[in-house]
Amino acid sequence: MEGGGRLLSFVLSKLLWFLVSPGNFLVLTLAAGTVMLFTRRLAHWGRRLVAVVAVGFVVVMVTPVASLVALPLEERFPRPDLPEHVDGIIMLGGAVNPPISRDRGEPSVNDAAERILGFAELVRRYPQAKAVFTGGSGRLAGQEALELREDIAVRGALRQAGIDPESVTYENESRNTWENALFSQRLIQPKPGETWILVTSAMHMPRSVGIFRRVGWEVIPYPVDYRTRYGGRPFVRFEFDKQIDALQDPVREWIGLVAYRLMGRTDSLFPGPAHDRSAAQAGS
Repeated sequence: MEGGGRLLSFVLSKLLWFLVSPGNFLVLTLAAGTVMLFTRRLAHWGRRLVAVVAVGFVVVMVTPVASLVALPLEERFPRPDLPEHVDGIIMLGGAVNPPISRDRGEPSVNDAAERILGFAELVRRYPQAKAVFTGGSGRLAGQEALELREDIAVRGALRQAGIDPESVTYENESRNTWENALFSQRLIQPKPGETWILVTSAMHMPRSVGIFRRVGWEVIPYPVDYRTRYGGRPFVRFEFDKQIDALQDPVREWIGLVAYRLMGRTDSLFPGPAHDRSAAQAGS
């Protein structure tokens, strides 16, 4: 029953994201408005929808809306002062392109490749620590294809980064961040009091930390892969394709924060640093 519930939520999340991702939403709304233009009763609504979409395209292209949506996520967890001793380092998946890696015979990374570089740097800094990668396949179809799971491409990318891939433990069954934490915990069985560092994109860190706390695994957040400029200065490129692409991930994270909180998968709506959490508990 538990596995069936996870599968259902995974499928629903993929279908919902197809509808509400900013680029798809604008295109689908434009298509609906265009169809309405050719009907007598709904033509006036069609004109309104087309106008709204046109404004949406312009707003995305000429304003820093993508940076403004992403900034609170990336500023939530500052880069920490790392301790002398670390028991383990865990990196979340999402930095490689398994289909291209399989077809081309070499690791293909995406715009979250800093996860691999940050992980490799920490592995070299703490050679005695357990090194763990977690990530299977987030594809809606082809889950059974082992060659499309992320661990194969990550092994090659780590080798290129100067890390022996055999020194890393791999969890390759998870399909989302909730399963990243849950399956890795079952595999590694971290002991109470151990010090673990979590490596993932800064934008993804609030939801990730909330999930790890929810399963009872305290981690030190080590954010990488920043997409916003320091100090919140707007980043505008006046190129619609790049701006809409930059808007996708932060919108997904805000939706994910709400959805995961409603499902009881995070410890709060907007997880923050441990000292903020302790202060909130003390004041309640």
